[in-house]
Amino acid sequence: MKKYNLNIIRKDLKIVYSDNDSISLVFQDNNILKGVVGELDSNLKELEKLSRSNIYFRGNSIVIKGDQKSNELVRKAVEFLTHQFKTYGTIEKKDIISSMDKFMMNEKNNKNLHQLDYIIKTPKRTVIPRSKKQKDYIRALKESDIVISNGPAGTGKTYLAVAIALTMLLEKKIDRIILSRPAVEAGERLGFLPGDMRDKVDPYLRPLYDSLYDLLDYEKIQKKLEIGDIEIAPVAFMRGRTLKNSFAILDEAQNATDTQIKMFLTRIGENSKIVVNGDSSQIDLINKNHSGLLRSKDLLKNLNEISVVDFDHTDVVRHPLVTKIVKAYDEFKND
Repeated sequence: MKKYNLNIIRKDLKIVYSDNDSISLVFQDNNILKGVVGELDSNLKELEKLSRSNIYFRGNSIVIKGDQKSNELVRKAVEFLTHQFKTYGTIEKKDIISSMDKFMMNEKNNKNLHQLDYIIKTPKRTVIPRSKKQKDYIRALKESDIVISNGPAGTGKTYLAVAIALTMLLEKKIDRIILSRPAVEAGERLGFLPGDMRDKVDPYLRPLYDSLYDLLDYEKIQKKLEIGDIEIAPVAFMRGRTLKNSFAILDEAQNATDTQIKMFLTRIGENSKIVVNGDSSQIDLINKNHSGLLRSKDLLKNLNEISVVDFDHTDVVRHPLVTKIVKAYDEFKND
């Protein structure tokens, strides 16, 4: 097969087109190539699942074979993953999925430019919605003063809210991010926790921290925590405050009472947003009827300024097994 070089040469990649059905990406650094390919070619196999191309690892090259449009999408995805590996030294499955979504989304944007509104760009990640419900949620986060969401683990409720909040903070559209949740153990009794207030609350807010660290460098997050740009507060300590120029997130809201959720929502002030997230299938309160999440949804769903988003197992974007687990428990509950 006759090859011709389009003279598309980058620092780490030389791209060679063979007729119209094959592209070879020749790597100058074998360590980068191994990182992009993944252990036992796992990253390439994942790319194959997401595209209509066949992808091979030969010598110091990745070869893509398929229709021209699919090949170009994979080529762009490999370039994206190369940058990802060089920058962070690792490639995760979600990066592979995002790499394909990113460029498939760009193809659609040629016809629907409004799709760009759903892409969230942070210093470490480009976050792309993976379901229609996630698009609805992102639109609500951008357009509504208050958003209440309910759904199972792994649907992106916390991650997307933190991503939007962080971009607004970095763009100076708000002055503070406030992260809060009820201090209720998940069916355990942890007893006395040593340290100051932040030390006591931190274990409960670990999912929020994980989202922050995934979107912005650790040192920058620590600095913003120190100067108060990002604030950690148990929901009980929000009483009496008025939140101005802020983005406040109440996580694990299924463990907040009616009174607590009402108190949190009524803290909203000028140029502020409030997000209340929870999973009504994981209530850890001794009396489950005291949970205020579902009641707040029902009471407030008809207010124009408030958006209510319900996720289900089909929206889970974590490990595929999570979807099956959530579905199995839902079916058991409904039997």
